Amino acid sequence: MYEAVQQLMKRWLPKKLLLKNELALRKILAISYRGDKVGCNICDSKLSAFITLENGEMLCPACGSLPRNRRLWQVLKGQNLMHGNVLDFSPSRCLSRKMRKQKGIRYISSDYAGEFEAEKSHDITAIAEPDDQFDLVICYHVLEHVDDDRQAMAELYRVLKPGGKAVIQTPFKDDGIYEDPSIVTPGERLKHFGQEDHVRVYSADSLAERLRTAGFEVEIKCFEADHYFGMKENETVLIASK
Repeated sequence: MYEAVQQLMKRWLPKKLLLKNELALRKILAISYRGDKVGCNICDSKLSAFITLENGEMLCPACGSLPRNRRLWQVLKGQNLMHGNVLDFSPSRCLSRKMRKQKGIRYISSDYAGEFEAEKSHDITAIAEPDDQFDLVICYHVLEHVDDDRQAMAELYRVLKPGGKAVIQTPFKDDGIYEDPSIVTPGERLKHFGQEDHVRVYSADSLAERLRTAGFEVEIKCFEADHYFGMKENETVLIASK
């Protein structure tokens, strides 16, 4: 039901108008979800339930966060990564709004494909930033879209300060890396990689090994479910250090 309403709004209302009034529209929607059974750690809303999307994802009605957004925020705060210069690729709007309010950081968001709100439009394989610039880089659900992911990893390493960290996640499978440059059509990519604009699927271990080849030290973190905050069981996040 929610997705049907969302599609109707996108069809009949200009995108700029929707973005401008997103929070006001979400506040109206969230009224019917008031409660104390679940909560969102990004907007701090207490809710009777999350909105369950057709793919099973649990959406916060108040800010639009998904489980991976709420997990990312938990990781950033729990690992004390929120300081200094921060570069965020393809940021979710809920997290981007949250980050801009944080004290003690200089936050830069980047979106190359024009799908997100961002200040920059960096090509992740040729980031137009100086060497050793950032204390934190967030690269969430990006590398699986990039043809030359090794070059992207080299660029992430270059722009990080010594001691800086990159927080990285993609969809994961159980073993190895599956990629095939001959698979180019959206339909075939959907069939082989799980989404029309993906070019590969990693396992967590194989992604970590490719990051290590780029020079990073990598820690693989696997998290338990958190039903109150709507976070998934066995969710994996990589923290790569320079």
